[in-house]
Order: sequence, then C-alpha cells, then structure tokens
Amino acid sequence: QVQLVESGGGLVQAGGSLRLSCAASGRTFSSASMGWFRQTPGKGREFVAAISWSGGSTYYGDFVKGRFTISRDNAKNTVYLQMNSLKPEDTAVYYCAATSTGPGPALEWDYEYEYWGQGTQVTVSS
Repeated sequence: QVQLVESGGGLVQAGGSLRLSCAASGRTFSSASMGWFRQTPGKGREFVAAISWSGGSTYYGDFVKGRFTISRDNAKNTVYLQMNSLKPEDTAVYYCAATSTGPGPALEWDYEYEYWGQGTQVTVSS
C-alpha cells in the first residue's frame, strides 16, 4: 500500500516556475515507478512525466519540451516535478501516482498506476 500527498501547487505568472512534491508513505515506494499527470475540467488525465524506481529512466509528455524535470529522492520517499517556463495552458490539477510497472512506455498510461494522490492545483496567469 502506498499513500501519496502532493504539495507545491499555486498561482504563478506565465514564464514562472513551480516545484511540485509528492510525499509517499509505504515500504514499497523505493521499488515503485512514479508518475505525474494533470487534468482540466471536462478532460481526461494527461501524462506529464514519469520516473523509474531507480531514477535512471525518465519519460515526458510531448508538450513538456524540456520545461519540466521529474526527479525522486528514495531516502525521503519523495518525487518532485520542477516546472519552468510555465504557460497558461499548463493550468490544471496535477496528480502524483505510483505503479509497480517497470521502466518503459507503459508508464505514460494512467491505467498502469495503482495509487493516486489527491491532486494539487496549478494556475498560470497570463
């Protein structure tokens, strides 16, 4: 069992930066792949980024284009999403998720994830 709590969301101007954190509880965190997804009203969840259990493999949504960086600290049971050069279209609720699925393109699919956080709102003003 893994419990996830996101933090770090908020209101930022276009071009600004935010760092999201996802604190995990549970002994299986260090062996879990972790992902970030986002969702806006009326739309399904969109893949943002994912990282393998070791941190050695990372994956990003096409829209990221070098602006975001996912990382993890297994000693702190935390995964991060550094978001730079934010745009108004990045406004969404961002969710952290955990999965036992190993590295690979499957990490881009939300149905691969067994555990989800409650989400944190990110609002980018123009």
